[in-house]
Amino acid sequence: MEERNNYDYGIKSTLAQCWAISGAWLLQIDLGIQVITSTIVIGALENNAFKDKNEFLTITSEEASWFGSLQYLFTPLGNVFSLLLLDRIGHKKCMILTNIPCLVAQIILYYAKNIEMLYASSSLMALSIGFLNAPSLGYTGEVCEPKLRGTLTSSMNVFYYVGTIILTMMYSITKQWRLTVIVAMVFPILTIIILFTTPESPMWLLANGKHSKAHRNLLKLRGKVSHEKCENEFQEMIKYNVPAKSDKPNHNNNTNAWKQLFKPEVLRPFRLMMLYFFFKNLFSVLPLLPYLVSIFNKFGAPVNVEWTISFTMSLCIAGSVMAVFLIRTLGKRFLTLFALSVCSVCYIIIGLIGVNWTNTEPLKSWIVLILFLINNLISSAGLTPIAWTLITEIFPAKSKNIACNLSSTSFFVITFFMTKFYPDYSHLVEFYNVFTINGIIGLFGCIYFYFCLPETENKTLQEISEFFK
Repeated sequence: MEERNNYDYGIKSTLAQCWAISGAWLLQIDLGIQVITSTIVIGALENNAFKDKNEFLTITSEEASWFGSLQYLFTPLGNVFSLLLLDRIGHKKCMILTNIPCLVAQIILYYAKNIEMLYASSSLMALSIGFLNAPSLGYTGEVCEPKLRGTLTSSMNVFYYVGTIILTMMYSITKQWRLTVIVAMVFPILTIIILFTTPESPMWLLANGKHSKAHRNLLKLRGKVSHEKCENEFQEMIKYNVPAKSDKPNHNNNTNAWKQLFKPEVLRPFRLMMLYFFFKNLFSVLPLLPYLVSIFNKFGAPVNVEWTISFTMSLCIAGSVMAVFLIRTLGKRFLTLFALSVCSVCYIIIGLIGVNWTNTEPLKSWIVLILFLINNLISSAGLTPIAWTLITEIFPAKSKNIACNLSSTSFFVITFFMTKFYPDYSHLVEFYNVFTINGIIGLFGCIYFYFCLPETENKTLQEISEFFK
């Protein structure tokens, strides 16, 4: 099986695929910038007197929780827009359009004079975040050959964290959040320019009856190899993409696609993705981003908070780079089980130390901080990249766009509740008990994935789809 899936196109094919998904990589940088923006804005405005004497805007803790979580509350609306447009205009055009609300949000944030403008900016960023996920992930999963799909898709997570560290380091240097936000506009502009040079997904072209153009694009994506060398993979795509058997566009097949959602081959992977997203959020830094300043202060380690946040993002980048190599050698299943078990143990130890080590010795502060950073490194090497790789692989072709959008929507709904109600959760069970409880829940997740998570590495999309039937 592995020999059949290894088409052996050579280094030119790898470079061509890297160039094709470079626009998606840049979109992930945009995503990282948008997600981390709330962290630096909240950190600046909640402690305004200590940050910038020229800043006139302040926010309360309640306003901060809304500003930080609105990014996820309105993200499903972006998913809806993506769902309506993706089949009609394709991945490439959708990825270009998603930069527009991002640019508008950054301009509004730069000129923000009140909390309402902050909310408006956060909501527009949510639309952009929701709009970009399905097109960029779907495009990456479709243009990459099976042996590279896991590696190249997981590498997108590297660029997400690059975006977060770019913004946090810029802010650590400038100490002016408005200047930092406006300079960051260069990235969505660059993304638009790059995307105009990349080819459309052959899968989408096949689904819309454009067989000749799909074959030409596949040749480009495989390093301009001969027609015959791509023929086997092209026939696999036709077999996987059922609507491609007809030369008629599938715009009118949305009803059938929605009916497909209730079949086991869609419901089973959808349930798997929901649980994967839940456990990913449980241990990733994403839901905690707006509160990182507060969390690091509660740990009590004698560190500069702004640079510690940058270092945290650097560890996430290191973990994402590790994932690029580890996924191919260890597989997604083993890496998931390893990462989830290590993160669970780290959280349980943090909780036990925090509750039972009652003195304020610096050693305690350093231990819990280091364990928290280890957790972020391991989760970014296993859980986070694999989650977004799986979503591009496990849904059948006919319902893929709808299922990916619904999965992304559900992910951001989960993230919204975890972000918005983290302060209440922490107050209810006390700060360090949050880590103990989450760690215990994570151990149950290990049991579930041991029995229910298949290995998808180096499998064709058709083979993965067959597993869930």
